[in-house]
Amino acid sequence: MNRYHIASVSWGKDSTYMLTELIRRGYPLDEALYFDTGMEFEAVYRVRNQALPLLREHGIRYTELKLEYPFEYYMFDREVHGRKGIHYGQSWCGGRVRWGTYQKVRAMDRYAEARNALVYLGIAADEEKRLVMQRKPYKLTPMADWGATEAMALQSCYEQGYFWLEGNIRLYDILKRVSCWCCTNKNLTELRNMYCYLPAYWQRLRVLQERTSRPMKGVGNSVFELEDRFLGRCA
Repeated sequence: MNRYHIASVSWGKDSTYMLTELIRRGYPLDEALYFDTGMEFEAVYRVRNQALPLLREHGIRYTELKLEYPFEYYMFDREVHGRKGIHYGQSWCGGRVRWGTYQKVRAMDRYAEARNALVYLGIAADEEKRLVMQRKPYKLTPMADWGATEAMALQSCYEQGYFWLEGNIRLYDILKRVSCWCCTNKNLTELRNMYCYLPAYWQRLRVLQERTSRPMKGVGNSVFELEDRFLGRCA
């Protein structure tokens, strides 16, 4: 009996490249699976919409999973039982408190395991740390098998017409990863670039910071303090 095959996609450069390359190389592929946090850049959703006709053309099912409640509920309102008692909201997602990633991985794993599926992951050949992390045996890393690096994946996506545009800005020109726009794993250079080139998203970060006492990047580095630091530093 043939195993069911799923491509796990985030619609970033690596998983988008992996998906198109799986199709080009004729790998078995039954379904593409995406988990939408609701906090993605609009450019990511546009790349998704651009790729969906390719899936339809090849008879590949497409499925989206979502959080049970809106992202802001988990960030500000969810009842959390901790060592110091009960508090509400898990605040920023990222670093050691990657509650959004946990929700995503758990939901996607449950989906795949219910179908006894093999899952393709878009991890590039030069992402050594991610490749050596312990994974479940049904998860495959074809990009590593092909020797495909992150740079190769991005160049291929550009050649295919996937650009991740926000206005006239290509997100990969200013960000290393196009994960959720409110992810605290973004480094200070990325955040400065968001402040300089993506003011609408920066304003949304300000709104989130107003609702939590935890500074986005740690003590002394709230969104407002970062804004003061970045002022006058845009090229």
